Amino acid sequence: MAPPPSAIPLFKPSASPPPSFSSSPFCSSLLLHSSMLKRLAFSSSLHRFLSHPTKLLPSSTTTQNISPAHFPALSSLIFRRPVYASKLLAMAEQTSNPASQSHKHTNRLAAEHSPYLLQHAHNPVDWYPWGEEAFAEARKRDVPIFVSIGYSTCHWCHVMEVESFEDEGVAKLLNDWFVSIKVDREERPDVDKVYMTYVQALYGGGGWPLSVFLSPDLKPLMGGTYFPPNDKFGRPGFKTILRKVKEAWDSKRDMLVKSGAFAIEQLSEALSASASSNKLPDGLPQHALRLCAEQLSGSYDAKFGGFGSAPKFPRPVEVQLMLYYSKKLEEAGKLGEAKEGLEMVFFTLQCMARGGVHDHIGGGFHRYSVDECWHVPHFEKMLYDQGQLANVYLDAFSITKDVLYSYIARDILDYLRRDMIGPEGEIYSAEDADSAESEGATRKKEGAFYVWTSQEVEDILGKDATLFKSHYYIKPSGNCDLSAMSDPHNEFKGKNVLIERKDSSEMASKFAIPVEKYLDILGQSRQKFFEVRCTRPRPHLDDKVIVSWNGLAISAFARASKILKNEPEGIKFNFPVVGSDPKEYIQVADKAASFIRRHLYNEQTHQLQHSFRNGPSKAPGFLDDYAFLISGLLDLYEFGGQTNWLVWATELQDTQDELFLDREGGGYFNTPGEDPNILLRVKEDHDGAEPSGNSVSVINLVRLASMVAGNRSDHYRRDAEHVLAVFETRLKDMAMAVPLMCCAADMLTVPSRKQVVLVGHKHSVEFENMLAAAHASYDINKTVIHIDPTNSEEMQFWEGNNSNIALMAKNHFAADKVVALVCQNFTCSAPVNDPGSLVALLSQKSSSSA
Repeated sequence: MAPPPSAIPLFKPSASPPPSFSSSPFCSSLLLHSSMLKRLAFSSSLHRFLSHPTKLLPSSTTTQNISPAHFPALSSLIFRRPVYASKLLAMAEQTSNPASQSHKHTNRLAAEHSPYLLQHAHNPVDWYPWGEEAFAEARKRDVPIFVSIGYSTCHWCHVMEVESFEDEGVAKLLNDWFVSIKVDREERPDVDKVYMTYVQALYGGGGWPLSVFLSPDLKPLMGGTYFPPNDKFGRPGFKTILRKVKEAWDSKRDMLVKSGAFAIEQLSEALSASASSNKLPDGLPQHALRLCAEQLSGSYDAKFGGFGSAPKFPRPVEVQLMLYYSKKLEEAGKLGEAKEGLEMVFFTLQCMARGGVHDHIGGGFHRYSVDECWHVPHFEKMLYDQGQLANVYLDAFSITKDVLYSYIARDILDYLRRDMIGPEGEIYSAEDADSAESEGATRKKEGAFYVWTSQEVEDILGKDATLFKSHYYIKPSGNCDLSAMSDPHNEFKGKNVLIERKDSSEMASKFAIPVEKYLDILGQSRQKFFEVRCTRPRPHLDDKVIVSWNGLAISAFARASKILKNEPEGIKFNFPVVGSDPKEYIQVADKAASFIRRHLYNEQTHQLQHSFRNGPSKAPGFLDDYAFLISGLLDLYEFGGQTNWLVWATELQDTQDELFLDREGGGYFNTPGEDPNILLRVKEDHDGAEPSGNSVSVINLVRLASMVAGNRSDHYRRDAEHVLAVFETRLKDMAMAVPLMCCAADMLTVPSRKQVVLVGHKHSVEFENMLAAAHASYDINKTVIHIDPTNSEEMQFWEGNNSNIALMAKNHFAADKVVALVCQNFTCSAPVNDPGSLVALLSQKSSSSA
């Protein structure tokens, strides 16, 4: 169930717009500081012109002390209004099988590969894809451009399509007065970043669909998010907006164009800042880490888990921060404080796993929960969530050895293996929230694939229905627990999502059966539900392959292959978890990485393309693509992959530095800067639904610096220091907005990163067991290197990049065993050759300080 379009997600790739966070510190670099807003304010005369007939904009605002709150009418263009769930569902309804119908209209989008653009290929709107043809047409006709940005699984994008873009009257206005462009934000995040930044900076929030009006030279004139088709609640509808923009263009064009150009100029200045020094002040990394942990702890929901209030997003970077800080506290002997932080994380992960935000039938997690309890989700599923969440559940298992967490990690990864992987190992992007309620239905509704009535449970399960309904809080009246205001027409009456009870032992006792039998019944019942669900119309699958998101998933699959080898022997899994040998997971990671190298990497230029669907996209690789893929490749190598993945990671790092690094000012830009139609290059810092490319890059540089030696290692560290220096103010004052960057900054200050070096023949049981032992404990400040001295290619790499590693391999090689050494502070332990001894060695207190 989607919240209202008033929602303004300040998390980078949020799903449908959640309730407004415009006053939240999370806006980070996406909102300008108050002095920036002063300079960015549009002229008051323009405000008066646009606002006079419909009161869209304030007429008396001055440029004194301007903040987003001083633009209430501008903010109203983003259309804040009460939430009515029934209306949300009604608006979400859409044609379920357009391919089977004859089409009255076909536009240029029919030739595109993007699923989102293809969804709009038969609108009466004369859509163009982003490109020179559209820009030239706008110049030729001397008309403004309307840009609509969204993605194929975006709930409110579907709503606006049904209400406006399928409407002949709206289409006529757009076709007569504008050149209309559709952009898939997942295919062109660079375009989205420019205009989302503009909308958020000027109006205090943003979201998708993003609706922006541009001059023919692409300068922004006005923008918002979702607009209803008609005026409502005293706010302008889309048709009114179109008329007012047309009037403004005809009579106040110069003012509009100058304002747009000025806005871009000021945004560019604010969002591409340079560092004032080459490194952070001493003590700031520790201060930022502590401050972020304190701020997160202050927002912790002790009743339902999570940080903050509804709607609740599973923001894995927050969990990563709390786990990292707790580890630092433990190393410093502050066990009580460390325990408090861990308890927050574990309770949060448990609540998420039990809630409706977790798909108990098919595995994986939905995008977010509309309530504080994690009960009722927005049903969209995104790859970037699955990869990150699998990793934090793996971390929780590493710390606790509680199989609850390993089970959920498997649940996520098995969902991806079953439903989200293509024929060559590529991993798809997302599944929609909306689907038809039955075969042949002409309309779609959100959540239709996932919700159940009590009667359906009885029909499917028979004698086991009572147990199942009790365990998952299934009620005849439904368990979505929406208020009358949220659901005035009872659209959800009688509908249930699965919400798991906490104590299976207690429930088994209630039914007078052993716990194992109780869990077996639940697993068998879930499988029956899965089989029935497979007969329902599936939600739309966005089968686009995005490099950055694949990088996140590669990391999770690679790490699972060794971390899960530490599960207790004889553990039994129930559906939807398959219970595969963990080594199968690294094969998934290997295939995904191979697909990217084969289809999205140019071996001559060493550059990536951003995405793939029926061929590579036109868009180049962006910072996140390089950073996230490098991170995934480092994990793929460290957790048992071939050395060629490490070699590729170093090559990609060189290319990333060449394309994105500001060598003078520090930090990485989000785009290569070669496309003149992309008006902003941003140094992104916000760690939201996805981590920022700069945060991940610093961690990559720290990891690479610990693997290679000499000048190259020093070079990596200097670059990392310079990147962090750009974000000194953010780390000092807004640490909660950059949790992963806080971890990265602290990692860089660790005086000596622990190295685990494994020497011996690979592809043996002994090697796998020693590698699993090397990864048995949670320790981010640890590097694992494995080398086979009989492999000439491996030896050549290490001799050229770290001769010490090559020498260790030669001196400690034994043909009949795998030898491990743990090195730190320029000394190495005595070699060990059994997993238990290695685990014990790594369990000794680290010499890094908190």
